[in-house]
Amino acid sequence: MRLMDIGVNLMHPSFDRDREAVLRSAEEQGVSPLIITGTDETGSRIAREYAASFPGRLYATAGVHPHGAKNWGAGSGAVLRELAAKPEVVAIGECGLDYNRDFSPRDAQRRCFEAQLRLAAELGLPLFLHERDAFADFSAILGQYRGEIKRMVVHCFTGTEGELFKYLELGCHIGITGWICDERRGRHLLPLIKKIPPDRLMLETDAPFLLPRSLPERPRRNGRNESRYLPYIASVVARWGEKESAQLAGETYLAGCRFFGINEGEPPPPRG
Repeated sequence: MRLMDIGVNLMHPSFDRDREAVLRSAEEQGVSPLIITGTDETGSRIAREYAASFPGRLYATAGVHPHGAKNWGAGSGAVLRELAAKPEVVAIGECGLDYNRDFSPRDAQRRCFEAQLRLAAELGLPLFLHERDAFADFSAILGQYRGEIKRMVVHCFTGTEGELFKYLELGCHIGITGWICDERRGRHLLPLIKKIPPDRLMLETDAPFLLPRSLPERPRRNGRNESRYLPYIASVVARWGEKESAQLAGETYLAGCRFFGINEGEPPPPRG
């Protein structure tokens, strides 16, 4: 059984001491490749450089998270465009809207988001999307670009049934994390699994965040989530999707390969 972790913050400081060991432990559990999430210009560059050291095993996204939208400047698009020309960069993002914390003004978030939508459309790359407490504006903006964007995934989906159906109507893929294993806030997601088409469902850890609360053997030392726990998340998703884990793994892995344009077991081809 093989799984793809479509969203892992592998360059987070909590991995500084054992990053390669984390990669190996994931591979030992059948989790490969990993897609490293880029959340700002500097972080996206670092993620790209690290992914390039492990061709076929690591890939990266390049984008500016809504928290950092206030830092989007005249040269930000050019930076992301340069990174996106590298073969290991497989999507634009993490980008979107976050009205939960409002670390950046909402008008700045919208401008930053639309700039990255236009960039993805120009380059023909998929989008790795973030939305929290901003569904109305987020879905309305996506709707304006629906015909121009190649592929989109709503990363770490935690929304309602109505929001799920709207995202599917817009052509989005859905990323499911360990949030679904949280009895306090993820219970509503369980019956929605069967309503996601198999070719639109993908799995992710969002590590080091969102350690599954129902994980039988939780790490005692640091509570850090890792890609090696993705098979547990997959088992929960499979159970609620009324499928065998191997079937669910195969479907989500294939969906990930098609979404990101990854050929199984092969390093990315050069672009340009």
